[in-house]
Amino acid sequence: MTTTAPTSPVHPSAASHPSDIAAAAAAVLRGLALDEDLKWRVPADPVLGPLARRVARRFVAGETLDDACGRAAAVLAAGHRANVEYMGESCRDPRRATAETEVFVEAADRLPPGCSVSLDLSHIGLAVDPDLAFANASRIARATADTGREMVVSAEGADRTDAVLALHERLTATYDHVGITLQARLHRTREDLPRVLARPGRVRLVKGAFAEPEAVALPRESPELGVRYLEFADAIADAGHLCSFATHDWDLLRRLDERLGGSGRPDAPWEFETLLGLGPDRLAAMARLGHPTREYVVFGTEWWLYVCNRLAEDPQRLLRAVVDAAS
Repeated sequence: MTTTAPTSPVHPSAASHPSDIAAAAAAVLRGLALDEDLKWRVPADPVLGPLARRVARRFVAGETLDDACGRAAAVLAAGHRANVEYMGESCRDPRRATAETEVFVEAADRLPPGCSVSLDLSHIGLAVDPDLAFANASRIARATADTGREMVVSAEGADRTDAVLALHERLTATYDHVGITLQARLHRTREDLPRVLARPGRVRLVKGAFAEPEAVALPRESPELGVRYLEFADAIADAGHLCSFATHDWDLLRRLDERLGGSGRPDAPWEFETLLGLGPDRLAAMARLGHPTREYVVFGTEWWLYVCNRLAEDPQRLLRAVVDAAS
């Protein structure tokens, strides 16, 4: 009996085009990053877990607060500020959300001076109840205020943006050191930005890494995204608001440096931020130009979804990941 090989619905030449392959890889990785079950299964798998940990080491300080403190100290010694986040979004157990809050409170006490504390509100209760998240976030806000450090609310998927911004507004009614992260990709950010600029606290501007429909956000690969990022960055800088320009895009960094005067100054309300393991050359370049710089340091056991998003941002990092896994 003879068999016929199934035909592929994708044209061979299209499937083999590097840009198409990269886009497909990014889509798969973003899909994996949305699978909450995998964040437990992959690290616990006896075969995949050790390999994935080798990949994660490039992007994650470690699994404990001690690991984060050590890496943050190294960042400060290199002349940059540090922003430390304990990973664990989408916590759906109210008791666990309150217990996880203790880690952030401890981090506020133990991290070196010069470190801010970041968090996903869904890590501390937003996926359960907004009032629970507000109570837990208020505890972290008090702890960071008492130790003289900033607190920054991280961005989450577009389906949570209303809840995140509403809770941030409640926090800033009492605290002036609580910042917020906005995603340039989201179409709604053009309306959200003026409201956020009326509040205290740092505005952290990112491109945005979550898988979103085009009705909600620009594709990551869209040429318009860079133009939009600069539009929002200009508005923030013109307002004189505390801000972080969080990007690894060399072209954006060059353009922002030109727009901010090209010389920088250590007391500027802005800073340039990159993620751990992804932009040390960017930080060094901006620091040489006189700009304040910050590195974003993450830690915790729930690193799988975070690593998937980092790889999805630039599928060429998959090649580096293969080397890391095999090393």
